[in-house]
Amino acid sequence: MPQRHSKNNNDLAYFTYDEKKKLGYGTQRERLGKDSIKPFDSCSLCLKPVIDPMSCQKGHIFCKECILECLLAQKKDIQRKTAAHAMQQKQDKEDEEEKLALQKARELDAFDQQNHGALPQYSDKNYNRDKNGFHGANSVKATLYEEEALRTMKAFWLPSATPEAPSKVEAPSTCTTCPEGSEKLKMKTLFPIHFTEDTTEQKKATSLDKSYICPSCKVTITNTIALVALSSCGHVFCKKCADKFMAVDKVCLVCNKACKERNLVLLEKGGTGFSAHGDNLEAKDFKHLGSGSGLGLVRPAMKT
Repeated sequence: MPQRHSKNNNDLAYFTYDEKKKLGYGTQRERLGKDSIKPFDSCSLCLKPVIDPMSCQKGHIFCKECILECLLAQKKDIQRKTAAHAMQQKQDKEDEEEKLALQKARELDAFDQQNHGALPQYSDKNYNRDKNGFHGANSVKATLYEEEALRTMKAFWLPSATPEAPSKVEAPSTCTTCPEGSEKLKMKTLFPIHFTEDTTEQKKATSLDKSYICPSCKVTITNTIALVALSSCGHVFCKKCADKFMAVDKVCLVCNKACKERNLVLLEKGGTGFSAHGDNLEAKDFKHLGSGSGLGLVRPAMKT
């Protein structure tokens, strides 16, 4: 006999609150740590510190070698798919011409049979031929019967009766896309960016890793600061300085090169394939206990 205490009462037809709690019922939340977020100065492809950083017009940062290899691989894949599509179109055209020629030959043979009582030799491989190259009436009937039997046969395990789905190759898109944002991307739209390194004596003495600062306000750049790059010269500033100075003066504070409003590109930072950078860095998972299973269904929690 089970104990009567509510926490130990396991002979009920439903789960008690304590049993649901132990099985993880409901929405589970977990705060994402630093390891789940990509640093602002890391490549979106190799996830390593950028070497010769380049950015697209949407603000995604890549290593120069990584993004060029990615675009080159996409172009090769497009060429392969285009060649396959052209080959399929050529094959479809040849099959259509062969089908029309065969249909015309059959019509001529039927006309000849109607007028002369015999069939000349067929070019179709499905028809049997005798030594003289003519078919008798019985051979024609037998052949037609065999074809009809194969079409209506339900023995799917026979290779001759197994239907084959035609493989279609769709016409591929001729545009390369950004591997991070999935928008159209060309090599000429990429521009190099330049981070301002912190070269103070105090920083050199305390850290071996590179750290970057805003060249205007001298604030150390981290993942919590929104960054803006100028596509005209590539210098990177914090968003506050960019909105306060570059958007008004229309000139870069480092090289004095003219820039326009469209040259201000907001850099995307943080986030990987597992999480995105934003205010809510929290992973949620909703667990619903199915009847009789003990575990039930697990699905992501709905955003509210």
